[in-house]
Amino acid sequence: MRQSILRLFPIVLTACAAAFACAAAVKTPVVNAEDTVSPLFRQVARAVRPAVVEVRVMEKVRVDETLPDLDEFMHRFFGEPGSAAPRRRGEMIMRGLGSGVIVDAARGYILTNYHVVGGSEKTQVTLSDGRVFRVDWVRTDPATDLAVLRIKADALAPARLGDSDAMEVGDLVLAVGSPQGLSQTVTSGIISAKGRATDETQTIQDFIQTDAAINRGNSGGPLVNMKGEVVGINTAIVSQSGGSEGL
Repeated sequence: MRQSILRLFPIVLTACAAAFACAAAVKTPVVNAEDTVSPLFRQVARAVRPAVVEVRVMEKVRVDETLPDLDEFMHRFFGEPGSAAPRRRGEMIMRGLGSGVIVDAARGYILTNYHVVGGSEKTQVTLSDGRVFRVDWVRTDPATDLAVLRIKADALAPARLGDSDAMEVGDLVLAVGSPQGLSQTVTSGIISAKGRATDETQTIQDFIQTDAAINRGNSGGPLVNMKGEVVGINTAIVSQSGGSEGL
């Protein structure tokens, strides 16, 4: 039996050697295609990000509502209607977050969404270099959901405006902004569709649809083409979860 096992080893070793030789003969394909997309994305991002700002707003809201915990307590244990519960009155400070893009460095003009700054009592912007400025004035156009902010600052880097009508479905785009407060975030995608409209009727609607990730805080930030030109202002998302769903 021992001799049979010993005679079997050369056969096994020969079979293993043949298998390794066959594996070595099969070469892993090498992709020789040059990556031209990544350098282009880097170039566009470097050109646009200095013009993108974070917008923070503060608004005083009058509070005059029933405390929900006391309301529930009174109803469950005393059978009293909700109006019997104490009410809190006063003011509450509401804070909001969005993005914007510098479009005129000499005048300090920043383009953003109306729904980001509309009704705010105090608005400040943080530049890409970390400088913080209070907004001098705000000019809004609710019909288009756009607003122009002005700050007094030097050494501003404006973005160039492009032609959104020239964009076609399938064109590459980048979205830049401060989703969830993560400033200077860049996401990529394509133009998925044009001429979109939502169910809201308060605004003039002719949206560009993109699958570049857009989340809360991106509103007011730019959508740019591969020339680094602003072709849209990120305004809304279609989502069941409240976050980007690739639409």
